[in-house]
Amino acid sequence: MGKVHKTTITHLEMRAEPRLPPVPKPQGKYALVRAEKPPVHFYRYLYNTVGRDYAWVSRKKLTDAELIAIIHNDDVEIYVLWLNGSPVGFTEIDFRMMPDADLCFLGVMPEFIGMGIGRYLLCAAIGLAWSRGPERLTVQTCTLDHPNALRLYQRHGFTPYAQSEAMFEE
Repeated sequence: MGKVHKTTITHLEMRAEPRLPPVPKPQGKYALVRAEKPPVHFYRYLYNTVGRDYAWVSRKKLTDAELIAIIHNDDVEIYVLWLNGSPVGFTEIDFRMMPDADLCFLGVMPEFIGMGIGRYLLCAAIGLAWSRGPERLTVQTCTLDHPNALRLYQRHGFTPYAQSEAMFEE
């Protein structure tokens, strides 16, 4: 039996594209690149590395075939932020339920936390999501996530609309 976690999930939304102030760009050579149909092992590397300290488990339980069905869908967009030749974070935006879009994953590699990269990546993800013209953009965070995640989402235009409790095994 694995470790059991209890968490409070906060569901947030925005119904219009926010006017965000310019965000400082990452220091160094950077690029935000869409990973079109990424190899499963690369996706799992990003997901597991970014999520390991925050009990990200939902994608770990999927078989390769189940994961490919999601991440290779044309309405699921994955973007990797590269800095000086290395991946430093990623975001995944799900447009399969349009006119709702969901910012299902966003995170930074542990060694790059605290450098403003998460804020930069969030602002970029919000812009990318709204470029597809949804009526609503959603995101969720939980008490196991980075302690600043909820405040960061709210400062960038998301409003909580629901909370739920969950227990899961790692």
